[in-house]
Amino acid sequence: MAPTRRDFLKLSTAGGVAASILGFDLAPAYAEMRALKIARASETRSTCPYCSVSCGVIIYTQGDGAKNVTPFVVHVEGDPDHPINRGTLCPKGSSLQQDILNERRLLKPQVRRPGSDRWDDIAWDDAINEIGRWVKKSRDATFVEKDAQGHTVNRCEGIAWTGGCTDTNEFNYLVVKTMRSMGLCYIENQARV
Repeated sequence: MAPTRRDFLKLSTAGGVAASILGFDLAPAYAEMRALKIARASETRSTCPYCSVSCGVIIYTQGDGAKNVTPFVVHVEGDPDHPINRGTLCPKGSSLQQDILNERRLLKPQVRRPGSDRWDDIAWDDAINEIGRWVKKSRDATFVEKDAQGHTVNRCEGIAWTGGCTDTNEFNYLVVKTMRSMGLCYIENQARV
């Protein structure tokens, strides 16, 4: 005779009752359970940097927070509370952890000097100063005060600005104000592409 589903349920109920009466201890079984890799991790909510959809991601990092200890990323997943993606990620967004942990990721500013065939590391202060110097030089060289009809236009046609999809509204507001104050005409945002 083949056992039925009802026989299986009777047997498992009887076994559970017998285990509880005889005092079967589940502590060793619980001790053998493996903890989730994100159990002790810190959650950081962020935005996927790849396209203009701006999906929300949760980045889990582990580290004890001690001085001179860099936390490391253990898991990246979609943010279920984010109104855009509601926890889902495309294949590129799902591979974000590999982008963060890549040993080829640049962590310092680099410059390639004219005539050179390689990129050299420079300090952050040097990079900011050099960018400022080149922006001023380009603005001064391409600034148009009056057009052909003699109208005052005060525009800079030699510099353009492209924003990114992960920039916040506040950042974009400040950037547009700054670029307009320098007279830039060509301002675009990658989120519109």
